[in-house]
Amino acid sequence: MRKNPCVYIMASKRNGTIYVGVTSSIQHRAWQHRTGFCGGFTKKYQVNQLVYFEFLATMPEAIKREKQLKNWTRKRKLALIESMNPEWKDLFSFVIA
Repeated sequence: MRKNPCVYIMASKRNGTIYVGVTSSIQHRAWQHRTGFCGGFTKKYQVNQLVYFEFLATMPEAIKREKQLKNWTRKRKLALIESMNPEWKDLFSFVIA
């Protein structure tokens, strides 16, 4: 499996609970969130819709970007989501294609 460093945001619904994460396989990680396989926060709050993702060149860059996004205000994170995905569609089908 090819590694693709990626920062992503999952949501429970439009303007709902959000989660920022980093992975080397967005397809696998999004599937884990969708099925509740991850457990913890995302399972408890039903954060299972992929609403934003961003590929980076290396994993250290992806981790740096994740930390940056996690430090943003909620308002700024919502604006980022809407810049790529104004309708808050679940983007899972785009990453598994």
